[in-house]
Amino acid sequence: MQVEDHTLIRIPTLRTERFVMRAPKASDFEAYAAFRSSDRAVGVGGPYTREQAYDSLCGLIGHWQVEGYGRWMVTDADDTPLGVVGLMNTPAWPEPEIAWSVFADAEGKGVAYEAALATRTYAYTVLGWSTVISCVLKDNTRSHALAKLLGATRDGSFTAPDLGELLIYRHQPARDVA
Repeated sequence: MQVEDHTLIRIPTLRTERFVMRAPKASDFEAYAAFRSSDRAVGVGGPYTREQAYDSLCGLIGHWQVEGYGRWMVTDADDTPLGVVGLMNTPAWPEPEIAWSVFADAEGKGVAYEAALATRTYAYTVLGWSTVISCVLKDNTRSHALAKLLGATRDGSFTAPDLGELLIYRHQPARDVA
């Protein structure tokens, strides 16, 4: 056997005023599995088994390799996982989106808002995108409110094979974001 090269997955770390957005790691699994197995995961197709949660956690990392962007684990100063926020795209989606999932203990603390703003800035300044969407289930009132708080506006809908109809929110164009 000859080993010629190693593939390195480069996932940048972002720091917001209160949070760190970093690559997912093995020590995040229990918090991530608790979220994925809870009713909170309905908006992302769950609840899931621990095995499915593990595959999904690994998929977060792989998305960076395949697409060149992805979702970060959002943590506090003590490195406690608070949620997963970042950019994602799947073949069924109309275009890449800013996606957010916040773990139960972090709900209502501004985690998704602060991390989504950093994600949008990353998409526009680092990746050079001019626009990005977020997709929200019809009955997810908190995510609708967050999308509006971020300045996004309704821009149609589409049907995802595993989630049904999702409402599309289009974020402000890059030129309009300071």
